[in-house]
Amino acid sequence: MAPGVPVDPAVEAGEVLSSDQPAAAAPVDRPGGPSFDAFYDREMPRLVALAQALAGPAVADDIAQEAMIAAYRRWDHVAAFASPEAWVRRVCANAAVSLLRRRAAEGRALLRLGSRPEPVALPPAYSAFWDEVRRLPRRQAQATALRYVYDLELADVARTMGCTEGAVKVHLSRARTTLAARLGTTEEGTG
Repeated sequence: MAPGVPVDPAVEAGEVLSSDQPAAAAPVDRPGGPSFDAFYDREMPRLVALAQALAGPAVADDIAQEAMIAAYRRWDHVAAFASPEAWVRRVCANAAVSLLRRRAAEGRALLRLGSRPEPVALPPAYSAFWDEVRRLPRRQAQATALRYVYDLELADVARTMGCTEGAVKVHLSRARTTLAARLGTTEEGTG
């Protein structure tokens, strides 16, 4: 541990909280800073939409809730960020992609064992589009969902993903090209 860095006494004593244990104390809202309740009310609906776009409607609520739990447990730290909403969006997007990776690994294991999982039916409205988004490479899918679910500016997408605006432009351009080819539309029709 670096000298002068504050250490949580529980960590120093070797105690570790499991993910199913509640945090030691509720987060304290900073004077002049956003309250967690206001943050939750503002961000939760859009987090659910982001999770739905990336992982599907069946697990969207759970993924969004897990992202908010992570923010709640670290609220003193997260509230101090210039953009706490970008942090929680990143946690949500990463959790959604992780879930899809776990599902893919489980699916491959089930195929090796000889059984096939039943496909889940999605609502027909935009399901074909979001099915194709989920097939994109991870960063392209994240950039697309952040841009079109949240209607974020490129700078906000870049901040959420932890990359440059130029990288976001590349991800979105490649995603649009791939989606247009897969869906049989022009690139203007995908955005």
